[in-house]
Amino acid sequence: MAEEIEEEVQKKSGGNMVLILIIVLLVVLLVGGAVAAFFLLGSDDESAANQSGQQMSASTTQKKIKRSTDYLSIGPMYPMSEFIVNLLSESGSRYLKVALDIELDSENLAAEMDKKKSLIRDIVIRSLSSKTFEEVSTIKGKDRLKDEIVTKINDILADGQIRNIFFTDFVVQ
Repeated sequence: MAEEIEEEVQKKSGGNMVLILIIVLLVVLLVGGAVAAFFLLGSDDESAANQSGQQMSASTTQKKIKRSTDYLSIGPMYPMSEFIVNLLSESGSRYLKVALDIELDSENLAAEMDKKKSLIRDIVIRSLSSKTFEEVSTIKGKDRLKDEIVTKINDILADGQIRNIFFTDFVVQ
């Protein structure tokens, strides 16, 4: 009788051992498959994002013209009248008052600027009103704003390019 009980215990423990071994193998396969899928799918997404980012940066560098930093030979100036816009905010209680002069690369561009003055004012107003107080209150923010305005205006010009923008008045309230 003792021998029969001992054989039964060995059969049950052997069966349990096989069951535990199968469960462990399944868990390892699932985890391994998940890790492999993560790396395979993640690397494709990253390479696709890098490729699209490189394509976008290549297209923007072709169109984007850097602002001139040559302050020893400043080109002709085109003064713009004052802009007063609401800044982007939840309460709508902040506004920006700006006067600016636009540096042209040649005198010939002034005639085109006169023709497109309304369009240029619209570009400046939309660029200014899309900013928050935090974006325009720092030097870097003002430089980014200048870059944005120069790029957008240069996109619509045919007779020349804008070299720089100079804020002659800049009040935020």
